[in-house]
Order: sequence, then structure tokens, then C-alpha cells
Amino acid sequence: MPRSNQKICNLTHYNSKAKQSGTQGFFALGGGHMASDTVLSIQNISKSFGGVQANRDVSFEVEQGQIFSIIGPNGAGKTTVINMISGFYHPDTGAILLEGQDITHYSPSRVAAMGVARTFQNIALFSGMSVLDNLMLGRHVHMRSGVIASMIRFGPALKEEIANREIVEEIIEFLEIEALRKQPVESLAYGLQKRVELGRALVAKPKVLLLDEPMGGMNVEEKEDMARFILDVNDELGTTIVLIEHDMSVVMDLSDRVVVLDVGQKIGEGTPDEVKQNPQVIQAYLGTQATV
Repeated sequence: MPRSNQKICNLTHYNSKAKQSGTQGFFALGGGHMASDTVLSIQNISKSFGGVQANRDVSFEVEQGQIFSIIGPNGAGKTTVINMISGFYHPDTGAILLEGQDITHYSPSRVAAMGVARTFQNIALFSGMSVLDNLMLGRHVHMRSGVIASMIRFGPALKEEIANREIVEEIIEFLEIEALRKQPVESLAYGLQKRVELGRALVAKPKVLLLDEPMGGMNVEEKEDMARFILDVNDELGTTIVLIEHDMSVVMDLSDRVVVLDVGQKIGEGTPDEVKQNPQVIQAYLGTQATV
């Protein structure tokens, strides 16, 4: 049984349905994830905004192929860490390494070109544009043709557009949104908009996918679908995932490893079972009893 389906079966509040769509194209996009190499290394990063210390001396490593979750109470500094990894903020001290290369002070566009894609807490799509057009925009980091060549759609520019369209169509099929291809994003239900945003990140063929509360605001059925897709992205595409999520049942069931932040500092790290038994974590975030 595939790893994704094994994990799905362990979720008592989720469906155990297996995804039946074809995957050949996705293996070509992603590749295997059995190696244990460190793909992302966060080394003693700190970040302040004026007199507010958002993060202090945070360190952790993410291995290739992991689903690695960052949890903590509101204001713990989780999103700030994601923003620093993706280049939207730069740490005051410390370093961020992607496959051994220092990307600490890279711009967001350069980080994206290195193979890091992300979603946001609040949906960041072009609401008046179609699902297809939003996903095509996700390919911009791989486009080489100039503006004029792209407008006249001739020669290399046309070949590039066709190749990008093929990748986008694979992701549309993968996320089961074929019937929504031409619909404007603003007409879609909230959970489907979240799925489109996931798709826009996936078309960039990322090595590391940063998901900032991908299930926030969803109902139970929408969470089931998103959990299934996250597992399939990890298992079938071989994509390393860094996840921020407030639903602890989701975090504990999907994650290979978890780091816990509180008031900007790391207070715990380990497997889900280890984190659930950590007294500091129980006191700071999970409550007085380890009930998740």
C-alpha cells in the first residue's frame, strides 16, 4: 500500500479512499524521495520587528521527502519563519540553507527559482482570472521568452507555452479540478480556491513546498480532500513539505516530524508521538493533557 494511503487509513476522521488518477506524469515532475539528505537547514535564525522579537535562535533541519510541521500558539512566529525561508523577510541573524546553498538573503523570486514554492494563510489568487490562467502564472519562474515573443506566440515562445500548458494540465488533473478549468476563481467555493492555490504552487515543480495553514477555514469534507492531496503531493511527486496548521489531529497524522514554537522560540522537536509527550509542548500549546 502506498505511504499516502497508509497514512490516510490511520485518520479516523478522514476518508480512506485512495486516489485513482494516473500518476506517470507526476513521477516525471517530482521523482523519488527515499534519500535522507537534508534539503532545508534553518540555523539559529532570529527576527525582530521594532521592539517585537518574532523569532529567537530557531534551528531545525528538514530531510528530503518529509512532511515537516511547524506548530505553536498564535503569535509564536510560525509564519515569520516561512516568510524568511521564502525570502519575504530576511533574518537579523542566522542562516537558511537549501540543499547546502546559503539562501539567507535571496529575494523571493530567486528563492522560487531555486525550487521553493508556497501558499499563504489568506488566499492570494487573482480572483477575476480563470483557474487555468492562475495556474499558468505559477510557471512564470520557468519562463525564458521575452514579453514580445510571448505576445506573438511564435517559435521558441510558442514551444515554451505548450510545454508549460502540459505541466499545468497535469496538475489540474492531479487536483481533480478539470471541470473548473475555465471558471473564474471568485466563483469557486473556499475549499476549491485553496486547492487552486495549491495547484499554482505545484506547477512550479518545487523541491520544497511551504504550506501556511492550507486547511484554515475549511469544513470537514474540504479538510479530508486537502489532507489526501498533501499526502499525494508528498508521496507521488516526491515533494518535501513544510506545513503550518492549527488542526492538531491533521498535524499529528500527516507529519513525519514536528517542531514547536512558543513566543518565537523553539520549545520542542521530534516525531508526532514525541511531541505529544513533551511537557513543555503540552503546557504551551496542547493543553494540560496530551489528548491529540
